[in-house]
Order: sequence, then C-alpha cells, then structure tokens
Amino acid sequence: MATVTDPAAALGSPAAAPNPPRRSARRVSPPTAYWRWIVLGLAAIYFIGPFAVAFWFTIHDKGGVSFRVYTRILSANGLSGTLSTSLILGLIAVVITLVLMVPTMLLVHLRLPAARTLVELLSLLPLVIPPVALVVGVRSVLSWGNNSDYVQVSQVFTALQQQPLSLILALEYVVIALPFTFRALDAGIRGSRIDVLVEAAQNLGAGWTIVMWRVVLPTLRTALLNAAFLTFALVMGEYTIAKILIFRTFPVWLAQSANSDGQLQVALSILSLVLTWLVLLVVVSIAGRSRKAPR
Repeated sequence: MATVTDPAAALGSPAAAPNPPRRSARRVSPPTAYWRWIVLGLAAIYFIGPFAVAFWFTIHDKGGVSFRVYTRILSANGLSGTLSTSLILGLIAVVITLVLMVPTMLLVHLRLPAARTLVELLSLLPLVIPPVALVVGVRSVLSWGNNSDYVQVSQVFTALQQQPLSLILALEYVVIALPFTFRALDAGIRGSRIDVLVEAAQNLGAGWTIVMWRVVLPTLRTALLNAAFLTFALVMGEYTIAKILIFRTFPVWLAQSANSDGQLQVALSILSLVLTWLVLLVVVSIAGRSRKAPR
C-alpha cells in the first residue's frame, strides 16, 4: 500500500506543479548624465560664445584691457533722446495692444467662438506680409492724408507723424506685435478656463467692470506679462519701419553709431541685450509667484 507523503500532491493542488523558470528582466538604464552635459555645453557655446567675443571686443584696446568704452556710454551724443523715444513708444504700443486684444480675445472665447479662426487669421497676417511692404502701404496712406482736401484729415495725419514721438510708429508696432500677443493671450485664456470663472462671477452679481478687474486680470496675469514683454522687446529692437519712415529711434541710432565708433555700438548692443534678459527674468519671477500664490 502506497503512502502519500505530500498532501498537496494527493489533492491535485496546483501548488504541486513545478515552478517555471524565472526569466531575468533586462534593466533599461537611463540615459547617461554626460550626454546632458555635452548638450548643455554646446548650447552654452552657441549662445554665450558670441556674447563673450563681443564683450572682449569692447574691452580690448591697443594698450590692453580697458573699460573706457562703457564710461562713454552715458555721454554718447543722441543716446538719451533716442532711448527715451523708444521706451515711450514701447509703453504706448504695450498699452494699445492690451487694450485692443484683451477685450477682443475675451469676446471671442466667451461669446463668439466661431470667430476665433478669423481673428487668428487677421492676427497672423503680419507674419506673412513683409515689414517693407507694410511700410510702403503706410507711406501711401500718409501721403494721401497729408495731401487731402479736408483740413481735419490733414491735421490728424500731421499729428500722427510729429517728431520725435510718432504715434503712427506706435500703431505699426501694434500691428506687427499682433501674432505674439494673440498666441500669449490665447494660451492664457485656454489654460485658465476663464469662461467658468466669468460665469461664476456673473452669477454672484458682479458687473463687467468688477469681472475684468477682480477676475480676468489676476487670472491672466502671466499671459498679460508675456504679451507685454514680447511687444516691448519687439519695439526696442525694430529697425526697418523706423528707418524707412525716417524716425530716429534707439535701433536706428545704434546702427548709425557704427560709422563713428564700432566699440561703442557693440557695448550698447550688449547692454540692451542684458537689459532685455533682466526684464525677462523679472517677468518669469512674477509669473512664477502668481502660479504659487494660493487661490
């Protein structure tokens, strides 16, 4: 009589079945860290290399290293006037752009979603039309307005072209900044679900003034800062339109200063680039604080 030594085997339990051999799992190693440092190093050389060479050009002199060119910046002839003109034009362009585009984008997203394609198409036209062609069209319109038989029309066009602060130049900057403003505001509105917030505020009895001041502007703070920074940076670096219309802005003066002092021009270019970076860092820090702020 056979004796059963394993009860699990007698009952036909699956535990008695032999265990299948385990296959060793292949470990997928993450990408090595040195490739990241190589990419970062190449990017640093690409971006910082020209900046370092330009800086060396400004401080290198026959007698050695000297920072005299930077001490001559404040006393440069025409710097203060052209820089203040560009700064004021940039602020005017930022205000006009935000006043024009913020209500338009809210109206499109909240009331007229079918018109978004048309608004996007009109906003992206400055990317298709060359600035030279845009300026030629504007000059034709200005010539017609100056020679108009109506005195009021002629006075308006004359006022738009007054030197040194030309409003027609600010309006053109608004037009060429529309693609960047549209993208910044559209991304901000889509990411913040502003329609839900506006509807909730209206259900609580808030009017449009309170909705804009207490709901829309705080919610779209990052998008507004991005749009304002892009517009301001575009104004501070635009050369073609101001040159063709014979307006002496900071980029035009900077290009003309190369004929007299090349080191001074490069030094001013470096300072303007550093100033732009500082403004960008301020915008990024403010945007980061707005995201971390408790709602």
